[in-house]
Amino acid sequence: MVREIAAPDLAAWLVDGQQEPPLLLDVREDWEYQLAHIKGSLHIPMNLIPLRLSELPDDRPIVTICHHGVRSYQVGLYLANAGFDDVISLRGGVEEWASVVDTGMAHY
Repeated sequence: MVREIAAPDLAAWLVDGQQEPPLLLDVREDWEYQLAHIKGSLHIPMNLIPLRLSELPDDRPIVTICHHGVRSYQVGLYLANAGFDDVISLRGGVEEWASVVDTGMAHY
């Protein structure tokens, strides 16, 4: 089971100087990432995650991100099974982020 975080809670975390900021891991396809993404996120498409695990830190929280939260949840499960301890999926994905946090972000 992977924890989930709501878009407003993630936004608050990102500006909270008291907490370690998470790695934002966007697992969508290239064309999706080009349309809209959360600033500062690392883009690794879902199908490349197994090949690029070594690029991910094991000493800080990872928040997985996709369009609606389904793929990111699946990647979160994969990472948890691969030994990553602090993995959280963005509930509702960038669609929720665009609707609630960054209303200027493109919807698709």
